Amino acid sequence: MIVETGHYALVLALALAIVNSVLPLWGSLARDERLMAVAPPVAIAGFGLVGYAYFALTFSHAVSDFSLVNVIENSHSAKPLIYKITGVWGNHEGSMLLWVLVLSLFGAAVALLSQSMPKDMRANVLAVQSWIGAAFLLFILLTSNPFARVAMPPAEGRDLNPILQDPGLAIHPPLLYLGYVGLSITYSFAAAALICGRIDAAFARFVRPWTLIAWIALTLGIAMGSYWAYYTLGWGGFWFWDPVENASLMPWLAATALLHCTAVMEKREALKIWTVFLAILAFSLSLVGTFLVRSGVLTSVHAFASDPTRGVFILAILIIFICGSFALFALRASHLKQGGLFAPVSREGALVLNNLILSACCATVVTGTLYPLALEALTGEKISVGPPYYNLTFVPLFLPLFIVMPIGQLLPWKRGDLLGVAQRLAAAFAAGLVAIALFAAWHGGPALSVIAAGLAFYVIAGSFIDLGRRIFAGGGAASAVARRMLGLPRHAFGTAFAHAGIGVTLLGLAATGWGAEKITSLRPGDTAGIGPYELAFESVARRNGPNYSELAARMVIRSKGTPVAVIEPSTRFYPVRGMSKSEAGIATLGLGQVYVSIADGAQEGAWNARIFWRPLVILIWIGALVMAFGGCLSLSDRSFRFGFAHRARKAQAARPQPAE
Repeated sequence: MIVETGHYALVLALALAIVNSVLPLWGSLARDERLMAVAPPVAIAGFGLVGYAYFALTFSHAVSDFSLVNVIENSHSAKPLIYKITGVWGNHEGSMLLWVLVLSLFGAAVALLSQSMPKDMRANVLAVQSWIGAAFLLFILLTSNPFARVAMPPAEGRDLNPILQDPGLAIHPPLLYLGYVGLSITYSFAAAALICGRIDAAFARFVRPWTLIAWIALTLGIAMGSYWAYYTLGWGGFWFWDPVENASLMPWLAATALLHCTAVMEKREALKIWTVFLAILAFSLSLVGTFLVRSGVLTSVHAFASDPTRGVFILAILIIFICGSFALFALRASHLKQGGLFAPVSREGALVLNNLILSACCATVVTGTLYPLALEALTGEKISVGPPYYNLTFVPLFLPLFIVMPIGQLLPWKRGDLLGVAQRLAAAFAAGLVAIALFAAWHGGPALSVIAAGLAFYVIAGSFIDLGRRIFAGGGAASAVARRMLGLPRHAFGTAFAHAGIGVTLLGLAATGWGAEKITSLRPGDTAGIGPYELAFESVARRNGPNYSELAARMVIRSKGTPVAVIEPSTRFYPVRGMSKSEAGIATLGLGQVYVSIADGAQEGAWNARIFWRPLVILIWIGALVMAFGGCLSLSDRSFRFGFAHRARKAQAARPQPAE
């Protein structure tokens, strides 16, 4: 019975989404407050219905209800409960339901947390959000019904893909969806602002916290996906420029540009057209990513197999929302007034340069991702665009951003002194040069790695110079320093930590040039050297898991003859799926890792092994955590609180105006 009620809840949610996409907009145009007041409670009710449908599907997976096609194809009674729950979104139908759940969550959050927003603005935001929700609910009900039943339920299911039976599935997809589905709310704000004609500093303040929430989640989601691929695929890499990986990187780049652009718009009411454009673009790129993953045009470990009907439906959604929003943008953009002026050498100028670099990087990724698909569709010719293309295009474009970041932080608004900023950054420059010298003497290796490491230290040091100047410049006792530190806005700390996190990630990426890799064949009793360590292969044991069997190797890692870690790489076999999966053995030693994956060898008793030494590799993901921490600090600042924009506007209106 719960299955039928879950399905019915989706039908009701679609009906409410259609109602909410029409009545509030009508009320806004007719200035009817009663119709506009419909939007918040209907948005909350819609979230409740989608949430119940999601609970119903999760319950069916948890109890192994094999009358559902979705449970049959993606579950097994012997599968651990955690993978039964996470397996709900480990397939197309369940992940689309999670997609709509996140979409409705943001709509309900706006309804609850933005009560101080102008009524027509809030009504239009929720109406646009409901348009998106109605489109995807219709897609689920017509082409991807997660509650489809079979007449004769089998005794057992077909199990979940072994690659997805991992804790990473519990973390990566929800964070990623909170990120790029969360950007739907920035799209809705932009469309609502164009409809209402409310494109001003208040709009920037309203949209900033939602953009920041999506950006934090997307940052963590991409980082978690990178680490998951690193430890579970057995090839020792963390990013392959796979088109589906790029599907999350493209909106992240656009959202990062949008965050910086809203700061300019809020402060100076400048870059209005560009800010609205980026708000539309960020979610449009999320829709493009959804199409790539769901349409079946790509073959990837990340992509869901899908039939052409689904691909055509998603393509129609993509065309309607992208073309519709840009058509509205084209109609309204010419009516926007110019904002405040600023000198090229100013914080605004640095943020504009930041946007230009990020936009160029995003265009590079979009081109590399979509060009092969377009070429194949038009000519039938197949080409592959991989790391060499991005190393020659994306990397040279992105690296200048690290030079600009500390400079932009120190420049004042409206007009700045570049020479003065350079003097204040002298310590950061010195830190970078010292780092280059030390790494060149210590590791040597590729010149690009050494230069990138020095640039990372420059960014990290430069990120905190402004904070240090504001806290310690006045001197005094420790209590006075503490008072100055506590008196600073939290978003100042957030900016510093977010920029420093990018520097930490850059240092981890730079260190990949100093790593080592070895492919060899080992028997128990053999040893192999890798980097500064020696690996001793001791034994192999057979073990049984809840729904798999495995052969696990025991290996001891030694440093100068002293054991420092024990790892157990293994190969697992899942009999229901008839698939094998390699489980890497990873030892974290300081900030580096020894990484081993094994497979059956051609010779009796021998095992093929891939052994990696990755110095400082942990910094790649620590940097992402630091970035997200900086985002959370900024989000906790009062200027990012929901409703602050409305209160700030009222306070400004209440101030006496100077006589003319």
